[in-house]
Amino acid sequence: MAAAMEEEPPESPEPEAREPRVRDTPEDICLEATANAIALHPARPLLAAGDVDGDVYLYSYSCTEGENRQLWSSGHHLKSCRDVAFSQDGQKLFTVSKDKAIHILTAEEGRLETRFPKAHESALNCVLPIDNHIFATGDDGGAVKVWDLRRGSAILEARQQEEYISAMTVDGNGKILLTASGDGTLGVFNVKRRRFELLSEPQNGDLTSVVLMKRGRKVACGSSEGTIYLFNWDGFGAASDRFALRAETIDCMVPITDSIVCVGSLDGVIRAVNVLPNRVLGCVGQHLGEPIEQLAVAPDGKLLASSGHDQKVKFWDVSALGSMVVDDYRRKKKKGGPLRALSSKALGSGEDFFADLRDEAEPEAAAAQGGDSGDSDSDSD
Repeated sequence: MAAAMEEEPPESPEPEAREPRVRDTPEDICLEATANAIALHPARPLLAAGDVDGDVYLYSYSCTEGENRQLWSSGHHLKSCRDVAFSQDGQKLFTVSKDKAIHILTAEEGRLETRFPKAHESALNCVLPIDNHIFATGDDGGAVKVWDLRRGSAILEARQQEEYISAMTVDGNGKILLTASGDGTLGVFNVKRRRFELLSEPQNGDLTSVVLMKRGRKVACGSSEGTIYLFNWDGFGAASDRFALRAETIDCMVPITDSIVCVGSLDGVIRAVNVLPNRVLGCVGQHLGEPIEQLAVAPDGKLLASSGHDQKVKFWDVSALGSMVVDDYRRKKKKGGPLRALSSKALGSGEDFFADLRDEAEPEAAAAQGGDSGDSDSDSD
């Protein structure tokens, strides 16, 4: 009897009962104000967010329910925080603000380490770490500066574009800096030689984003008109191709693979788009009816984070995009049909897509069925 009584305590399998509470993606992070900017740490499950009140937060995120944690917050900016970015080694967090200040915080504890109080004449809009010492900033007036932390000052200053600098990217060697502007142009700067190189001809609408594709041979820019413009690496003067999405705008864009980008729009829908051949693959996720401010992808390319005007940061599983193959062959499809749902949380653009989307037997078919018309399949190198 005593032996039977002793066997009872192991009968509390609470840890096993909690194991199923591991989700495909982390839970939403709810903020006190809309996040203009988010960034994911290059090595750890950490997310930084900068909001319209000027506050900066660092969160740890996890697929285990209830495990998201706010690690620290910083209120040093006097006005809206416009952009945040981790240094390449993940040790520092760069933040820029409408108050014209650049702040560099320690990622571990959020301690303000370096401050450039009046870094630009106009409100700052974006920041891009190039290596562990060099970073670039762009402002509302079209000015670009490249900074060297070892000197504590700017080593390149230029104002070649007429409107705000919306986004920046750099080639793999840290040599060529590309800047997208509200005047519709793509700016090219040589960081190593500290000089301006050239401007593209203006495109329709504001250029809102710029990313490298196709192993750096192509550059894709999103526009406020809902078009993706493609440039050859050695031909920045004029776009080599363009692809109009059935989206009202393209407000932000991140590369997921060498050929696939995710774009966020005013309608709150996150679309996966293949570049060359140009296809809208479907809907990855959405902030229902709320514009999307920024997207960020985890280092392994399997998790996408998005911030929207609903004051939430949401996470999406984009691991399936890595194995999606899109060939030049196009199957006929209904024009204006709904976007295909590419993740279990994707609802598409407000309609109930799941009625017709249960058959996932053909991954290639998923790739071939774009949600938009006006595709272009040219691949001009």
